Amino acid sequence: MSADPPAVFAGAVTLDAIALVDRFPDPDERLVAEQLDYAGGGPAATAAVAAARLGVPAAFVGTVGDDPEGRRIVEDLRAEGVDVSGVTVAAGQSSGASVIVVDRQRGTRAICTRPGPAPVLTSAADLLLSAEWVHVDHLGWSPVQTLLGGAKERRPMLAVDAGNPIPGFTFTGVDLYVPTVEALRRDHGDADIDKLLDAALAAGAGSVVATDGPLGSYAATAAGERYHAPGLKVEVISTLGAGDVFHGALIAARMRRLPLGQCLAFANIAAALSCRGLDGRSAIPQYDEVAALLPSLTWTESQGESR
Repeated sequence: MSADPPAVFAGAVTLDAIALVDRFPDPDERLVAEQLDYAGGGPAATAAVAAARLGVPAAFVGTVGDDPEGRRIVEDLRAEGVDVSGVTVAAGQSSGASVIVVDRQRGTRAICTRPGPAPVLTSAADLLLSAEWVHVDHLGWSPVQTLLGGAKERRPMLAVDAGNPIPGFTFTGVDLYVPTVEALRRDHGDADIDKLLDAALAAGAGSVVATDGPLGSYAATAAGERYHAPGLKVEVISTLGAGDVFHGALIAARMRRLPLGQCLAFANIAAALSCRGLDGRSAIPQYDEVAALLPSLTWTESQGESR
């Protein structure tokens, strides 16, 4: 592990069972799965794996149960090179787990989940405060915001995965707000992308990056920068975890000091390539594969100037 300050990802982690079927089953119907995989999941945890695969020091902070699933979760993260020193174990509780059915024909999925224990940051305060970036999902937001709000000296840059609703969310201290376009419309109405980005900035985000599936991603900053990068076309097996991979790749690109427009293209490529696998992690690319494709994905400023 590098001595450089890590990117820390805080929030949800699960162990998933994923079945690929030709179509969703009817009630009481038995289908033979084309493929069945077991893999780690959870927005923050998968983002941490993506960052580590892309060559950036990454740590995960969250809580698992004292069960076989929890031990497997931690072992899998450690095998990916993710720092798990901030993971706590909740005695007598079950780890987060999901059963996911992927419909190959329609490219959709159904998820049945067992939520895991709420994240506990007791042993991770120093890790979080020493990070360059802290990225949180809907479960990581509240405890991290409480911790960072009490920091008297240096605080890390804070990024928020806003794809899922976050109870009690405010923009206080948020440097990078990362919703889906769908989430922006849920919060601000059915407007065009420029107005949605403006609304997020007006609400208090320092910068906002909105993802729009195969259409790519958009970015805007309070300083007036605005960019779009298209999606990369790949043969998709499953989009499970693609948004989480995007978040991890975006943080990795920011830590590599890439220009913001290029960060979008970098993250789009990583997320698209991850869709080659059934689960959310097995097909996450390494840095060299993403870098090789980066020149082929043209990102643009809002004025239309190519980069």
